[in-house]
Amino acid sequence: MTDPANPIDEPPHSLTDPREMLDAYLDYYRAVVLRKLDGLSEDELRTSRLPSGWTPLELLRHLTFVERRWLRWGFLGEPVDAPWGDRGPDDRWQVPDDLPAAAVRERFEEQCAWSRAAVAGIPLDRRARTGGRFATEADAPALGWILFHLLQEYARHAGQLDVVRELADGAVGE
Repeated sequence: MTDPANPIDEPPHSLTDPREMLDAYLDYYRAVVLRKLDGLSEDELRTSRLPSGWTPLELLRHLTFVERRWLRWGFLGEPVDAPWGDRGPDDRWQVPDDLPAAAVRERFEEQCAWSRAAVAGIPLDRRARTGGRFATEADAPALGWILFHLLQEYARHAGQLDVVRELADGAVGE
């Protein structure tokens, strides 16, 4: 994105295993999101350029909570504190003023690493546990559905960041 000489490579077109593709594209879009934020100052990360008002840093924190909601609380059924903690009283994304951008990024990277390890080797057809996000087995989606949902969420938000970054400093591309 900001350094055309060092692009992020899309997963190889030689991949044919659906699980390998899903995992590779999730990691690809996780990296794209971070790359789009590289080089923005703390102030730029906390500034919105859109009528809806969200900031790049709020989006990154949102994605941290998305991973946590869908995989820890959702798929594994573990209790989590404040599963919707990325939202403020007005239901908008928020980042506390005293939480530095570097800490938001670190928490995102930690959550992604945890997510990757937590689902490694688990078959895509395994259903989410009940007792966390999902009350009944009928509500509990399969891991494949959850990972595909995460992938589309990342792809959508990466596209939104394309626009935000271009508005911020003219940088385009992945």
